[in-house]
This record gives sequence, C-alpha cells and structure tokens, in this order.
Amino acid sequence: MIAAIIQARMTSNRLPGKVMKQVMGKPLLGYLVERLRACSHLDNVIIATTVNAEDDVIANYANQEKMLVCRGSEHDVLSRYYESAKEFGVDHIARITSDCPLSDPAIVDRTIKTYLEGKYDYVHLAPSFAEGLDTEIFSLAALEIAHGKARLRSEREHVTLYFYNNPGAFRKLVIENETDDGHYRITVDEPEDFEVVKAVIEALYEKDSIPFSFGTIKSFLDDHPEILRKNSHIIRNEGLQISLINDGFIEDDER
Repeated sequence: MIAAIIQARMTSNRLPGKVMKQVMGKPLLGYLVERLRACSHLDNVIIATTVNAEDDVIANYANQEKMLVCRGSEHDVLSRYYESAKEFGVDHIARITSDCPLSDPAIVDRTIKTYLEGKYDYVHLAPSFAEGLDTEIFSLAALEIAHGKARLRSEREHVTLYFYNNPGAFRKLVIENETDDGHYRITVDEPEDFEVVKAVIEALYEKDSIPFSFGTIKSFLDDHPEILRKNSHIIRNEGLQISLINDGFIEDDER
C-alpha cells in the first residue's frame, strides 16, 4: 500500500494551532486531505498526530472526516511515522507535512510514479519547487533503517534527515523542477504565510471541483504581487535550520 502520512500537531512554536486554522469554514488540514485524496497513486491518507491532549482536536476531526489516525511522540516524529506505517500496513510512505495545505496532487503523483518506476529507496523534490509543495516518498524498509539507527535529535524530529546524512546507504533521487519556483511560498509557518494561503484559497477554491494546480496558484500570485510579497522575507526551512543548530551542524550566524 502507498499512503500519505501527514504529521500534524497543534503546538507549533511559530504559529500555534495552524493546522486547524479555518478558511471559509474548513481547517487547513481539511484542504490538504481533500487535495491528497485526488491523487491517483495514493491508496490512503493517514494523520500522524501526538498523544498530547492538545492534539485531541486533530484526532477528533480526522475521525469525523473518516481519516486514518495514529498517535505517538510529539518530538520523535520519526517514530510517529514508523508506528503509523506499521499500524496500517503501509509499504511506501509519502511524507507530507500539515503546513503544506496547497500540496499539488499532480506533483505528488509525479513523485510517486518516479519513485516506483526507478525502484528508489527515497525520492524528494528539489528547492526549485515552491516551498509548500514539499513531497517525499520512501520505502518502509528505508524507514525501518532510519528508525533503528537515527540517534541525533534533528534526525528524530525531521523524518528524512537520516537519509541525507547517510547518502551511501540508500538509492535516492532528487526531482528538479522545469522552472525555478523557489521564491514562491505557500507553506504555513508564520502568520504572514496564513494570510497568503487564505487569500489563495478564497480566490481559487471551488467545492466539489478538481483541485486547482500550482500553475493556477502561481498565476494568481503573479497577478497579485502584494500578496506574494507578504511572506517573501521568511527563511526557507527555518525549522530544520534551528534543529541543525541545536545539534551543532551549523553555526547560529549561518542562518
């Protein structure tokens, strides 16, 4: 089985409760799951949240919407993924984070298709894709290795970092984009990000229709540079950089 596992919690440091923030009466998590359910190559979508009481709201919403749910450690996200995959019999895991509510089904399908056809252990998108389209797929066998051997806190918190740190142990591929869209930011980490994503959804979303593509989002943002600029100052992958600083991999002044 190929499943998307979405890591989600309410206690984000930069924008608490972001996963359940509402736009047009629906939480961001609902938009993400709706878009992933449009993927041709996904058999299921699993919400991997924590055992914390604060995250009961996520689990309750997921159950209400007939999503699969697994609950585990807050900070050991790697174990949360491993337990989710084992509980539901997942062979291939597409990792999507809950701060990417505008994930593009076509790009997710392309990533999975590339992974399956090349028989890779791990495939992910290059930074030439917009931040917020982040898609990674890896095998249960690779996840088991990472889960068993990862020791650094950053590797436990950022699920696929062990793959990066041990390049010779896995058959990997990075998918490059046809154009450099790295300056577009449709993830939700900060209040300004939410403003951008909210504007996109309010302008483009139509209930019960095919999910709008990133190409449509890109055209909208190009036509509305005042919205595009709202979050253009935010550092890409800031959470990962903070974790690497804490583990001593980079100096604080390198951020």
